[in-house]
Amino acid sequence: MRILNRAKSKNIYTATFDTTRMRSPSEIRRVIEARLRSYLSRDRTGIRREVLRLFVKKKSITIAELVTELQKRFTVTYHAIASMVGIIASRIGILRAMRTAEGVNSYELKEKYVDIVTGIVRTV
Repeated sequence: MRILNRAKSKNIYTATFDTTRMRSPSEIRRVIEARLRSYLSRDRTGIRREVLRLFVKKKSITIAELVTELQKRFTVTYHAIASMVGIIASRIGILRAMRTAEGVNSYELKEKYVDIVTGIVRTV
């Protein structure tokens, strides 16, 4: 059996981290900011920016509430918004997920990244 050696494609979410040493908080903030700017640079419709604005505006929000707000201005589906929130939470790392008593996931922007997100959403 022959194994092909393929060059890995560059992943913007992991390429900026050197896993051999610990990062300082300021380095982590720079990485988060770079990931967020890269994520928003691919936003052709403005939906991603609007999702981030809603997270800044409201402390805690569910996917269903996001979809309701976004459907006023955009044509979106529940699945698309859930996927978008998942990427923001897991790959960019700026959201905190919490489960309510009813079993519904609620998401909020981590307090330490509010200023970064606010600044980027205004300038982009």
